[in-house]
Amino acid sequence: MNSILATFLVAAGLGVSPSTPVKSEPRAAVTSAVAVSPDSSALAASLDPVIDQALADQRIVGAVVIVAKDGEVLYRRAAGFADRETKKPLREDAVFRLASMTKPLVSVAALALVDQGKLSLEDPVTKWLPTFRPKLPDGREPVITVKHLLTHTAGLMYGFNQPVPGPYQKARVSDGLDNPPGLTLEENLRRLATVPLSSEPGEKWAYSVATDVLGAVVASAGGAPLPQVISRLVTQPLGLKDTGFRVGDVSRLATPYVDGKPAPVRMDKTHDIPFGAGVVHYTPGRALDSRAFPSGGAGMVGTASDYVKFLEALRKGGAPVLKQNTVEQLGSIHVGPESRPQGPGWGWGLASAVLIDPVQAHSPQSAGTWQWGGAYGHNWFVDPRNGITVVALTNTALEGMSGAFPGAVRDAVYAAAKAPAVTPSKKQ
Repeated sequence: MNSILATFLVAAGLGVSPSTPVKSEPRAAVTSAVAVSPDSSALAASLDPVIDQALADQRIVGAVVIVAKDGEVLYRRAAGFADRETKKPLREDAVFRLASMTKPLVSVAALALVDQGKLSLEDPVTKWLPTFRPKLPDGREPVITVKHLLTHTAGLMYGFNQPVPGPYQKARVSDGLDNPPGLTLEENLRRLATVPLSSEPGEKWAYSVATDVLGAVVASAGGAPLPQVISRLVTQPLGLKDTGFRVGDVSRLATPYVDGKPAPVRMDKTHDIPFGAGVVHYTPGRALDSRAFPSGGAGMVGTASDYVKFLEALRKGGAPVLKQNTVEQLGSIHVGPESRPQGPGWGWGLASAVLIDPVQAHSPQSAGTWQWGGAYGHNWFVDPRNGITVVALTNTALEGMSGAFPGAVRDAVYAAAKAPAVTPSKKQ
């Protein structure tokens, strides 16, 4: 199995063990002695060949890659096609289906409510969602807290973690990528609550629909539907004009593709991709359906530029969205390396994976790096120690998220710090 794909399967709970025991309290990551400072010419010389090769090999259809260092964008490039069949080039302002890159946005909204005193990490979910009371297999009703949702230790799972037909499929629980007609957020949570929890809350880490539940908590505590609360607390303060639960300009929406041989395959109206023992159900048209429920785990759309703004605000300390000490908690290790959300050497914070040990992870990134991605073909990371923010959005699942591409982009960024400056050839 491709090692990067295997990493995703572990992160998604699709490896040999779909959940891992929680043994750790918040801790500092181990320190890294490596400091890097790439410049724009070195980045172009290092990154352009990586993108060109991925396109030439027909591993991706299109990509937008942005690299910022200490708040300054040093590299940005759109390459390939937004729509291969019509030869429509991909532009820097292309809108993508964010999939799980939605999670950090919703998690930050929850933390903003904590900063405002309207929500507590220790609040039981039932304070905000009185009818959400899933039980353990023995019939006991445990307490699930807001922090359990943020750390994916609530005992919830994803349906694609389970062999078909698994408990979530039988209960018709949506993971936020499909679009069952007429399904509301409230009904999806009702269905979810009928399925026994996979573990006692706080006991094990398992990537899950917890952020969909968190989205409902955010809506309840924020006093408005989730899209309005996200807009008020996150996207408006940061000026993220193209990020939300619906596409503003359909002409800018990138057409999605799926890995294939000899080339990626255009996604159908509904498209199933096998994952381990399960299946992920994609419905690309969900992003255009005003009736689709707002999935806090997978339902938003946005641009690479907007996402860089979002991540940079967090890297700089959180203003105007979060307090600095809240960002410090967001980037702390709340679930240790036993969680393996990105493989060995990684733990989990409050919104993403956090790098604990670069040596174990075989990564050039510094300890304390935040990282995550999205199942439509995306990856991002923030290396706070080195002031580096990287967003790489593609329209090709899964290569852009868990294939060779994101690792090659990462390695090229760090290689650029060691390379002599050159004048790159101009790329279209």
